[in-house]
Amino acid sequence: MDFSASNHSLWNIVIQFGIIAAAILVATLLRRKTPFIRKSLLPTAVLAGFILLLLRSTHVLNLDTDFLKMMTYHGIAIGFIALSLRIPVSQDNEKGKLVAVKSGALIVSSYLMQALIGFAIVLALAYTFMPGLFKAAGILLPMGYGQGPGQANNVGATYEAMGFAGGRSFGLALAAAGYLCACIIGVIYLNILARKNKLRKIEHGDISGSVNVDAFEDQGEIPVAESIDRFSMQVALVVIVYLATYLVTWGITSGLAAISQSLSDSLSSILWGFNFIVGSALAMLLRYILKKLRKFKVMTRQYQNNYLLSRISGVAFDMMIVAGIASIDIADLSGLWAPFLLMAAAGGLITLVYLRWLCKKLYPNYYHEALVSMYGMMTGTISSGILLVREIDPRFETPAANNLVTGSGTGIIFGIPMLIFIKTAAQNDTMLYVTIGIVAVYWLALVLFITKFRTKKRDLK
Repeated sequence: MDFSASNHSLWNIVIQFGIIAAAILVATLLRRKTPFIRKSLLPTAVLAGFILLLLRSTHVLNLDTDFLKMMTYHGIAIGFIALSLRIPVSQDNEKGKLVAVKSGALIVSSYLMQALIGFAIVLALAYTFMPGLFKAAGILLPMGYGQGPGQANNVGATYEAMGFAGGRSFGLALAAAGYLCACIIGVIYLNILARKNKLRKIEHGDISGSVNVDAFEDQGEIPVAESIDRFSMQVALVVIVYLATYLVTWGITSGLAAISQSLSDSLSSILWGFNFIVGSALAMLLRYILKKLRKFKVMTRQYQNNYLLSRISGVAFDMMIVAGIASIDIADLSGLWAPFLLMAAAGGLITLVYLRWLCKKLYPNYYHEALVSMYGMMTGTISSGILLVREIDPRFETPAANNLVTGSGTGIIFGIPMLIFIKTAAQNDTMLYVTIGIVAVYWLALVLFITKFRTKKRDLK
């Protein structure tokens, strides 16, 4: 085997990872040393992505876009598998469980609201100034804002294969705009509250957006002195679940092809595009099996470590964000600037108004903390939500940060119909309007569920 530089396939992955790593280090330095960037709360990974996008667009760097797309695709799956393997914090009472369920409903209702905004803007343009516009493109607003670069990449690529020229870059551009909304509008809102003396901003050192307060070693875990490194065990668990994800998805698509090729063609892109959902389900299944094995004394050690699994998900999501933004092709947005700018602006502003309304009803005891955290997540990712709430609740004394995690877990169940909406909306005009009607009804049902049983306002203890 040739180990020299002429073997491109051998060294390309090292070169690409090295470029991404260098961009993250430069972005970290800029964030630490530039007060304007630091106060903007722009996540380091987002800044690194924009740096690489600028260098690639100006032809200063020749990045491998196929590698960047691969990183974006695998990053979201690995991140969610690591999160799903974590041992959940038990709820103390039924009220805590209800808040977790309602938080999931709030998250998914925000997706649906963003989808309705996107559909309205795209259809208005399609029937006036842009008759050739892909009419299902409106659903890319919640994919970019609500779910981030990973889903924006997957759904955009799916729509691109169905005839939406530039669909992938359009989705990723919306995801990048969502981060800017989270940082700019979120910070402006925090400063408005500060001027009204409704909060006191606290100066503190930077910490990662993924940091949590989990203990590094829980009772019953494999000890640090074990023959295998604890981090190696976490990586092994994540990788084996991802391998199982591939095998299960391959098995399902192969089985569908044996039954009906048309059915396989219809569902295959969804199953592979949303492989992180299959991965999350398998990770939760493995977590349940390991729990039962310990309960029946078949296994005596707890092999998951929440802290290290969070670190794995943090790395995967950071890499996904950097690669996703860096892989945006600006040229693909030519002819799509009008829907992009309208959707980006409307999505950022209306999401804030919508969350102000419902957070006041759902989280009366810590309204401001819940609002900024939810807004950060519903326009960026969970990390940007954590970054915003840290400005007013640095020690996480309110449940706001935890609601993002528990709500995301329960939101998976509420969000399953979104998989169907993505496919049906792009089939034809009739199915598009049927999908919009179902989305509207489902959104109204979730809003009624959130507001019907209100949490009584009382002092936090």
